[in-house]
Amino acid sequence: MTFDEYQVEANKTAEYPHYNIHDILGYLGLGISGEAGEVANKLKKVLRGDYTITDEVAINIAYELGDCLWYISELAKELNFSLSSIAQMNLNKLAERKKNNVIKGTGDNR
Repeated sequence: MTFDEYQVEANKTAEYPHYNIHDILGYLGLGISGEAGEVANKLKKVLRGDYTITDEVAINIAYELGDCLWYISELAKELNFSLSSIAQMNLNKLAERKKNNVIKGTGDNR
């Protein structure tokens, strides 16, 4: 499955509580944050020693990553980007940073 195929299929499950574009963008942004928080919380519990990374724990984290991907996919769509173009833009940005020896550091424009 390609990113763009995923984006088409994921969109079939989208149901928004509001139809105003600003509300939709806010809803999707908060969704990304919430799902990323669930990933972080599971990893925190591993670091704390509540459990180790078993196949079951890894699968549960993967499900949360999938939820992050859904929100990212929908937000990209609402901003008129395909997931494949977002992925390519990110690789281009990282390659430029690597070339300029600024992979490490802070700031958007480095």
